Amino acid sequence: MRLGTCLLYEGRTLQGARPKLADFCSATMAEFYSAVDTETVLEFGSVALSVRRTGGSAFSARTGEYGAEWYFLDPENRPANNPGITVDFRAFLLATGGLDAAEKHFRTCMDAFGIRYADHLLRVSRVDYAIDFLAPWFEPDREALVVPPGTRVQEHTGIDETETHATGARVTGLRAGAVANRQLVIYDKRQEVMQKGKLGWLTIWNDARAQLNRPPLDLSDRQESQVWRFELRMGSKQLRNRWEMRSWQDLRDMVADAYTEFCDKIRYTYPTTDSNRARWPTHDLWREVACVIANDLHENFSGVLPSEVIETNRAEHIRMLDRQILGLLVSRAAASEVQPHEFAEFLDGHIEAIRRMSDAHPTPLAERIGKAAGRYRFR
Repeated sequence: MRLGTCLLYEGRTLQGARPKLADFCSATMAEFYSAVDTETVLEFGSVALSVRRTGGSAFSARTGEYGAEWYFLDPENRPANNPGITVDFRAFLLATGGLDAAEKHFRTCMDAFGIRYADHLLRVSRVDYAIDFLAPWFEPDREALVVPPGTRVQEHTGIDETETHATGARVTGLRAGAVANRQLVIYDKRQEVMQKGKLGWLTIWNDARAQLNRPPLDLSDRQESQVWRFELRMGSKQLRNRWEMRSWQDLRDMVADAYTEFCDKIRYTYPTTDSNRARWPTHDLWREVACVIANDLHENFSGVLPSEVIETNRAEHIRMLDRQILGLLVSRAAASEVQPHEFAEFLDGHIEAIRRMSDAHPTPLAERIGKAAGRYRFR
């Protein structure tokens, strides 16, 4: 039984924000630095920040379980190429309000902080999507994971995701892949809820059950309340490098495409004796994962890889340049009173003349090509 789905975590960074962040920090940095040993609560209109120092000139500021964790770097001591602000949206915010709630919270806080920014400065750094299943009969099996070559797979027996070293311990989770790229984590969510007191998830689960006219879960009975979470994580190598996702709108347009590919690249299966693991049948729960993504994120499909769009734009631009070059050469031939039957010979001789002009140019060819390449960004 599926108990719920949510876009769990959506990390954003604000790049190149040093001057704008300075406007915010100039009035508050002294108060930030006072939060050395204890948390300090700072208020910005309707937004309250619980600030703590995380080391050096870095600070963490929380807006609550239904808000986000904000990470600020002192603009006067920010390491090169590090974002001035990083925002981690909390799971309960996304589970109850979705991406719209996250964006609204982000913009509300930025307005309250008085930080000026532009959307092109935003970067999506990580997205998690989670699905919870009531499946007392299930236990993760690392052998059932079919992953791309070189993918690291770990088994763990506790909520801290430590590798298994003992024998006979009940497996409570699997982790495959790297969070900077693609990572699948399957773990005992019931155990985490009980050990960490995150009973808000029980409320979410019971609401899903109530909609199906099912009784609420009793967490004291593991055989009747064993919930497994399938959490699909994607980092910057996927979001930015492969899928070209940077803005809020990019995320809305393409996140379903990225997760559909995720479900093809990593699979949870029923192991068989077939030596070719690619032929192992897909597990029913993994089929449900793919189905949920297709249904819940149906508005977030584009159906096309950004690379395909980029190559199409590049090819069209090349054709446009070729048409312009041909038009200029025809005009040049006309200026020299070249007859139509002489045009091919004219091209051969004129190209050689242009090559000599390029060789004699005072700016090196590599520099000129580099400068021209810098003007093109095929998006």
